[in-house]
Amino acid sequence: MEETLTKNIQINRSSRDCYIHPSAIVSEKAKLGQGIHIGPWCIIGDDVVVEDGAKLIANVIVEGKTVLGKDSVYYPFSTIGLAPQDLKYKGELTSCIIGARTIVREQVTIHRGTAIGNGMTRVGSDCLIMVNSHIAHDCYLGDRVIIVNNVVLGGHVHIDDDARIMGCAAIHQFVRIGRGALVGGVTGVESDVIPYGSVIGNRARLVGMHWIWLKRNGVKNQELHALRGVYRILFPKENEQEMVFDERLKLVHEKYGHIERVKEILDFIQNPSRRGLVKVGRMISSSENDD
Repeated sequence: MEETLTKNIQINRSSRDCYIHPSAIVSEKAKLGQGIHIGPWCIIGDDVVVEDGAKLIANVIVEGKTVLGKDSVYYPFSTIGLAPQDLKYKGELTSCIIGARTIVREQVTIHRGTAIGNGMTRVGSDCLIMVNSHIAHDCYLGDRVIIVNNVVLGGHVHIDDDARIMGCAAIHQFVRIGRGALVGGVTGVESDVIPYGSVIGNRARLVGMHWIWLKRNGVKNQELHALRGVYRILFPKENEQEMVFDERLKLVHEKYGHIERVKEILDFIQNPSRRGLVKVGRMISSSENDD
């Protein structure tokens, strides 16, 4: 993957369309693309690759074997590719890769991987990582993921494409968040969240599907109706649980298994991580919290 990202990168320090502020400290060994912008007081380490059009506004630190994707943007006091907060880390040459057009806002920290993990922390393309969030070592974020202010991700967290993690949420290490899922604000997530699921609470409970995202992304009414049926079968109310979970999975497969998004949910459920699945709960109204 890294070879594909870096094969066309040349060192263009003297290029007219490559701006490096005089106060920036940029290693002679770093690889710099065309049209980049490195603002005041930035620090770029030896093994860093800055791809074409990337912009570091000011006071950004990038170290380690790190790739900053094409046209990505980094706001002041963000740090990318620094050593992980893991006592087992002994300075191994691990990596951090940020995809194209991703935006990293102020005071975000994204650490590189560890040798005992997969050796890489990866943030996909077209992501938005908002103020003061932390992405720990060996995390994997797909494309178009949005991380809102003050979110913390433990090590080895895996978040699939199009997921939304709302402000001040905390994700336990090794948790998986499925495609298009929604994690509510101030939510502690200790277990896996199914694709298109919606979770909230301390600790997180599954309260439905991420209907807003599904509708905004053009899912037709017929498929929405099928997904409602899937949810009712897999996660019935307590007084409606007539079948064990394996039987409910079989029924969903027989009735809706031909639908691609349903297949995705079933595959996710049948291949759990070590954390298991988030339990089903219910949305608590504000009136129930008034005491």
